[in-house]
Amino acid sequence: MRRWRPRRPRLPRTRKGQRRLIRAVAAGCVLGLLPATWLHLVTGDRLRGTADVPRTEVAVVFGAGLWEGEPSPYLAHRLDAAAELYRAGRIEVVLVTGDNSREEYDEPDAMRAYLVRHGVPDGRIVSDYAGFDTWDSCVRAKKVFGVDRAVLISQGFHIRRAVALCQEAGVASYGVGADDVHDMTWYYGGAREIFAAGKAALDAVFEPDPTFLGPKEPGVARALDRAGER
Repeated sequence: MRRWRPRRPRLPRTRKGQRRLIRAVAAGCVLGLLPATWLHLVTGDRLRGTADVPRTEVAVVFGAGLWEGEPSPYLAHRLDAAAELYRAGRIEVVLVTGDNSREEYDEPDAMRAYLVRHGVPDGRIVSDYAGFDTWDSCVRAKKVFGVDRAVLISQGFHIRRAVALCQEAGVASYGVGADDVHDMTWYYGGAREIFAAGKAALDAVFEPDPTFLGPKEPGVARALDRAGER
């Protein structure tokens, strides 16, 4: 009985065939990089630091995982940036958006508790429990919470995608990239963004409904009313 062996792909032997292969590979690389190029083009003037971001009523902080029920170091850095902006008077309300798809995993409540411990009043924090990905968070910020303009806070490798998608969802945005050590996790996040940019481009073109939309919620408006009563 003959053992089956997979065939090895054969490279073109003629110069013409080799040129075609090189062109096909080059075209694939260009197409693969187009979404990332789009992100840089549409967000080029929308990134700021915590010291020079325009004063905006609402900040949106995107979830980035929990470690034993507490914000991961990367998420903690995002929340630190939000608390700094609040103390500086550059924002009034923080919308924390993350995953609460199962009872034992609650990003928004962990984010809220962290912000309260770092000086942001509980009444100035609004929770979005269905921010399952960046597009969902942006659409829900606009359609559910009525946010038209916001400062978005994330890591540098993710912030361009967040700004681009929120702009497409109708939220005029500036982005703040939280300070982080460039460790292996940071580089992994940057590499992952190359592929995530493709999904972002598809979301921007087709504008799918979020995983869960639900009814409108007055939390942001109420928090801003409380801010105006100071």
